[in-house]
Amino acid sequence: MLIFASCEELKSDVVQNNDLNDSNKLSINKSNQKSSANTIETRIATPNSYRRMGLEKNSFQMYLRSLQLKEEGAKVLYYNGNVKNNNGIYTAVVDLAIGKKDLHQCADAIMRLRAEYLWKEQKYEDIHFNFTNGHKVAYKEWMSGKRMQIKGNTTSWVKKNAPSNTYQDFWNYMELIFTYAGTASLEKELHEITIEDAEIGDVLIQGGHPGHAVIIVDKAIHKDTGEAIFLLAQSYMPAQEIQILANPLDKKLSPWFQLHSGNIQTPEWTFRSTDLKRF
Repeated sequence: MLIFASCEELKSDVVQNNDLNDSNKLSINKSNQKSSANTIETRIATPNSYRRMGLEKNSFQMYLRSLQLKEEGAKVLYYNGNVKNNNGIYTAVVDLAIGKKDLHQCADAIMRLRAEYLWKEQKYEDIHFNFTNGHKVAYKEWMSGKRMQIKGNTTSWVKKNAPSNTYQDFWNYMELIFTYAGTASLEKELHEITIEDAEIGDVLIQGGHPGHAVIIVDKAIHKDTGEAIFLLAQSYMPAQEIQILANPLDKKLSPWFQLHSGNIQTPEWTFRSTDLKRF
């Protein structure tokens, strides 16, 4: 049997036919159509003596730093519209729709951010993720009209639709990925790096059932010492909006984190520095 995996062992909503029905359709990613007045960069200031580093204009790092945020004080919403109370967990909410199924959890949100960037840049051949059974699922195949046939632990492509590449096509593909991939599979796809080399776009991940993952969405450098600090983002379970995490151990520095060797404490998970990986 193919395992459904992300933050938790089983997900309550499964994509049965590799497509969404009308009630679950998402509109075109509205965050791409907004101004830059309420982004991570413009809303979240750096502490005194820290400065953001320059980034390449169309890079994944700049995409993450430029993510749109919901209005200040907004609460995280679960997939069913319920509110996730903010008990010192998050400082801001990313303004991206997550669908109406219990799928968009921790690793899913990270794969989604990576794929959204690649789709926006029309780098379709780079959009691919592995199911937990190891099957590589490429978006280029999905674009061509193929759909995934799943029988037990066996998966294969079957031609079903005409070629298409709308945002809705992309989202349908991502919900398939959310269902059959997760921390256990994503951890194996990423490359290990040292905590000293941490950059925007890198991921702290512990694969498992359950497991968890957070992504670095911004970085700043101390102008005198060169010390780096970071902003971290996550989704969690049940499926919920992406949130910028608060620092539970240093409220003065929060929401920025120092990432050193050893344990890294986030509000809902403790990572090790050796958990850091890169796409």
